Amino acid sequence: MRNKWLLIMAFFLAGTAMAQKSPEEFLGYKMGDRFTPHHRVVAYFEHLAATLPNVKLVYYGETYEHRPLFVAIVSSPENMANLENIRLDNLKRTGMVEGSPATQVAINWMQYNVHGNEAVATEAAMTTFWQVADPKNTQSKEWLKNQVLIIDPCANPDGKDRYTMWYNQKQNSIMQPDPQSMEHAEPWPGGRPNHYLLDLNRDWAWQTQQETQQRLALYHQWMPHLFVDYHEQGINEPFYFAPAAQPLHEQLSAFQHEFQDIYGKNTAKHFDQNGWLYFTKERFDLLYPSYGDTYPMYNGAIGMTIEKGGSGRAGVGMLNALGDTVTLKERIAHQHTAGISAVEVTALNAARLTDEFAKYFQSNRSNPRGKYKSFVIKGDQNPERLKALLALLDKNHIQYGYAKAASGLKGLDYNTGKAATFAATDKDIVLNAYQAKSVLTQVLFEPEAKLQDSITYDITSWALPYAYGLQAYALETRLDAGKKFEKPAFTPNQVNGTPVAYLAPWYATNHAKFLAALLQAKVRVRYAEKAFTINGKNYPSGTLIIHRNGNQYVPDFDKKVTDIANKFEISLESTVSAYVEKGKDFGSPEVRPITAPKVALLSGAGVSSLNFGEIWYFFEQELKYPLTVLDAGSLGGADLSKYQVLIVPSSWGGSLSDNNLKKVMEWVRAGGRVIAFENAMNAFADKEGFDLSRYDTEEEKKAAEKTEKDIQNVERLEPYQDRERMGIATSAAGAVYQVKIDPTHPLGFGLGDKFYTLKNNGSRFAYLDKGVNVGIIPDAEAYRFGYIGNKLKPKMPKSMTFGVENHGRGQVIYFSDNPIFRAFWENGKLLVANAVFLVGQ
Repeated sequence: MRNKWLLIMAFFLAGTAMAQKSPEEFLGYKMGDRFTPHHRVVAYFEHLAATLPNVKLVYYGETYEHRPLFVAIVSSPENMANLENIRLDNLKRTGMVEGSPATQVAINWMQYNVHGNEAVATEAAMTTFWQVADPKNTQSKEWLKNQVLIIDPCANPDGKDRYTMWYNQKQNSIMQPDPQSMEHAEPWPGGRPNHYLLDLNRDWAWQTQQETQQRLALYHQWMPHLFVDYHEQGINEPFYFAPAAQPLHEQLSAFQHEFQDIYGKNTAKHFDQNGWLYFTKERFDLLYPSYGDTYPMYNGAIGMTIEKGGSGRAGVGMLNALGDTVTLKERIAHQHTAGISAVEVTALNAARLTDEFAKYFQSNRSNPRGKYKSFVIKGDQNPERLKALLALLDKNHIQYGYAKAASGLKGLDYNTGKAATFAATDKDIVLNAYQAKSVLTQVLFEPEAKLQDSITYDITSWALPYAYGLQAYALETRLDAGKKFEKPAFTPNQVNGTPVAYLAPWYATNHAKFLAALLQAKVRVRYAEKAFTINGKNYPSGTLIIHRNGNQYVPDFDKKVTDIANKFEISLESTVSAYVEKGKDFGSPEVRPITAPKVALLSGAGVSSLNFGEIWYFFEQELKYPLTVLDAGSLGGADLSKYQVLIVPSSWGGSLSDNNLKKVMEWVRAGGRVIAFENAMNAFADKEGFDLSRYDTEEEKKAAEKTEKDIQNVERLEPYQDRERMGIATSAAGAVYQVKIDPTHPLGFGLGDKFYTLKNNGSRFAYLDKGVNVGIIPDAEAYRFGYIGNKLKPKMPKSMTFGVENHGRGQVIYFSDNPIFRAFWENGKLLVANAVFLVGQ
């Protein structure tokens, strides 16, 4: 019996020792001594969930590198027992679920470490969650009576561990704050982005990345009232918290403005008590809809960004410009204090948060504030592009339906940027702002956001019809759907006889995916260089022709082709003859075979990691097509003869050095293709042997230089404080231009005669003399919407946007704008596919 009681006591003591540990007790080191790897963060929160009855973990997905994504939820025991009713009641406030709420509990969601090398955030998340969940904390018990706290301790585990593992290897055992020490020089590509090197804090609305898609699915199950997003900025900056800076989107409600101020004053009180520096109302605006503060704002919440000075360079301690050591311990304390302030103000204002949240949705559903109340997307165009847009609307829970046939409608024509009269048919898609997602709908479709200040933190135009290349209209009046949208049923392709060839369309990303899959399956494909007519039907240039000839050794050829087409829901046409009524027969030299290219992508120091990531993601996750990643520093020793395509992302600092450029051009002349994005074009511009130039003539160059000198002579006497504003006069921040496309060149196939480009740089190039100007900005009328500086805008007419220059048997392809910006500019993906698969074949 005595042994039995000793055994019970031992288990009891062991359980006590395991229960309710602080982060320091669990991890075995003081917070701020080092960075915690993600798997240990997971273990700590699992420990809390196992030992505290009012803590619950929700795993909502995993990263590309298979690390778990989860949130930790804590509230009072009473609220936790009623958690599902609290969640549903909140959805009732939005109108996304029918009924009236019976509870009034505020939902406070705090997200940490969406930028992986802003790694103080996860350390602060553990500290803050423990203080709130600690059963000995009587204050937090009061706070949790009327709020549910949801904490995502690490929104970007892949980026965080990329940084953490590197830093823990380089960290000195004795703190070394010398900025020149290796531990303060994070190598390329850095820990900021996710696995595919995309910025998750710019992906909220677009949901291109796996992490975002999974998180937003959970977000829409809760629709929080407060959303706080924790970041870091440069080490010489102190601390930023709300209220936000201008420009502030006009759709923000009075209460959203007010609560940012409530939070700011409360946080300032705590910072003042500690003598800590901070700033508000500067730099970080509320405009671009895909941030961790703006997206919640456009969904009725109070979205806020927190920025502590430090970031990846700071490590556990580094000297700032004043000679003070900014420590990890200090950074944790500051972010922790900002977090506790958010919990405190939520508790103090819970009833008002829920009431104003309900009012926000009721008011916007019944009386939308924006200029444009309805949007019509023409249904008789490019069904694959339309399908892709509707998939994005579904992810954002935006409602739409089929239009009723009507004539004499008036609205802004996105194509022209001007008012127009048009007719709607019952095949058109209509969506309006009289719905739960009222504000988000208006923001994503607005042609241009109003700016109180032209100095912005991000792009200023993002309208979805431009991104998807679709004809659409914005109406200032309400237009309701005639009937509910039902996804058109796809009729699977069937093997029927033995046709000579199958024909497939070419105007959307989905068609490029289909082609990539065929090539991977060793199916030979051709494309029509010119339009043709067969069996009484017209087919445009770029149409894919999958001829039986050349595929006779492919096992089950017909089944393989139709199965792949069915996978992508692409309806194939077939023909029993290669003889066309108009155009070129299928055996013509102008019906070109597509050789599956081996593709290399340049990476490393000097290369834009974000643009690299966009391209890498496009190939691996969308096209499912292999590529080789080459390091720019080792390009001199690479055997380029193994590849047919070399993609050079936007770059600086000579990613293509003179020696590398010489080697690359020898390869091009032998038949290779270079695709140069944005700043990578500088390696070719104004150099001997290349047609690419910033000016059309020497006289034009001299005139431009004289104009710039005259402006400098005036501006050098302008007040110093006006310099930042003068500086943006030569830049672009998401300006939309209608690019005139040459539809007869393979680079332009499938795009029609126009393409909407999103200009985010100040580069301008003259028309090519000997090359092909596939995409040009012919005149000032090509500008649509978005910010472009008053010094840059006059230079844009008569400029080349997309071009091809032949060298020997190969080509250099120029993209002066990034056609796949942030992986959401959907229509540009076909342009890249053209460059990879069609040009030069």
